[in-house]
Amino acid sequence: MEDYEKSINDMVMQLQNNSALSGSKCEIDLRLWMSNRRSLSPWSYRVNRDETRIPTDIPEAHCLCSGCINPFTMQEDRTMTSVPIYTKIPVKRQFCDGPKQRRRKKKCNRKYRTAMENIAIGCTCIF
Repeated sequence: MEDYEKSINDMVMQLQNNSALSGSKCEIDLRLWMSNRRSLSPWSYRVNRDETRIPTDIPEAHCLCSGCINPFTMQEDRTMTSVPIYTKIPVKRQFCDGPKQRRRKKKCNRKYRTAMENIAIGCTCIF
């Protein structure tokens, strides 16, 4: 799991250091090598942060268009829809074990358990 967490942390660092990965315009750029900006349903990446999870930060895709880019006009076509593509990834999720107490801060015996989490990895067009 350590190599897996390291590769996710590396992706987050790339995202934070490269503004081309986190754009916000609904457009494609055929000059870029990155598939997320060449797609007919372009997306950018955002950091999904959760302090009760390991890894805390996970890069997640965010669709840039409501519609899809028409390959003939290179303009957004709203007769189609851009939707995220999801996959499940393993994470370690923090759970609290122990009695619940009223009116006091809950004491938490922090334990991490493996859980599967849905994360958007790209976008695609649907009719």
